[in-house]
Amino acid sequence: MITDDSRCPCGLGEPYGVCCGRFHRGATTAPTAELLMRSRFSAFAVGNTAYLTKTWHPKTRPADLELDPGQRWTFLEILGKSGGGLLENEGTVEFRAHYRQDRRADSMHENSHFVRVDGQWLYVAPVG
Repeated sequence: MITDDSRCPCGLGEPYGVCCGRFHRGATTAPTAELLMRSRFSAFAVGNTAYLTKTWHPKTRPADLELDPGQRWTFLEILGKSGGGLLENEGTVEFRAHYRQDRRADSMHENSHFVRVDGQWLYVAPVG
């Protein structure tokens, strides 16, 4: 169970409540594509499907999002990024997301495309 005082799953080392928790609660929106990526990873880790849906571009968002209860997201590595800054409206973030499933460690690698719509960053889809 992750509390506001727990270390945030996104890997920045801050408490969840002042890191990704503030985005999950809707207190503010992620100001960069990388911070949105990190907050989405944390949403997977805490099981926050409402946040994942809200930050997924409507053109690529699945009609129904159901997380696998046997999958536990453990840590995130940001491998690279292009664009996605405070004054930009498009960017990519390459990452490796680590998880455990059926007592076995594994990871997924993706280079994700993000766009800013009406001031809010949204996940679009993998690049390539």
